[in-house]
Amino acid sequence: MVIGETYEKIEEYLKEIGEYPEDIPFVRYFNMDMENLKVEIGFPVYKELPGKDDIEFSYIEEMKAVYSLYQGPYQEMGETYDEIMMWIEDNGMKPTGIFLESYYNSPKDVSEDKLLTRILMPLD
Repeated sequence: MVIGETYEKIEEYLKEIGEYPEDIPFVRYFNMDMENLKVEIGFPVYKELPGKDDIEFSYIEEMKAVYSLYQGPYQEMGETYDEIMMWIEDNGMKPTGIFLESYYNSPKDVSEDKLLTRILMPLD
């Protein structure tokens, strides 16, 4: 719910200043501690924009990463994450512990089995 509300708030702000997202919305997860989850919710934009209230500009730096496209309910993505982690380990790589999910569509628009999510795991 927080994610959807935050997207709406950012979209309203972008309209207010006459700007548009450059790509699909994302959530960057800095940890998986459900008691103290640290995330960044946003849209890529093509230039640095001023912030407003709790909306801030940040960068997603260039990186080496492994990614996968997942189709289905969000709560069933665990197996895909496990497969990505196994591939990373099998290939002698190490994840940073941060990951990004980008959302091609929304549960407001399609059924859960049609949700399409890009999972990106940056590498050390």
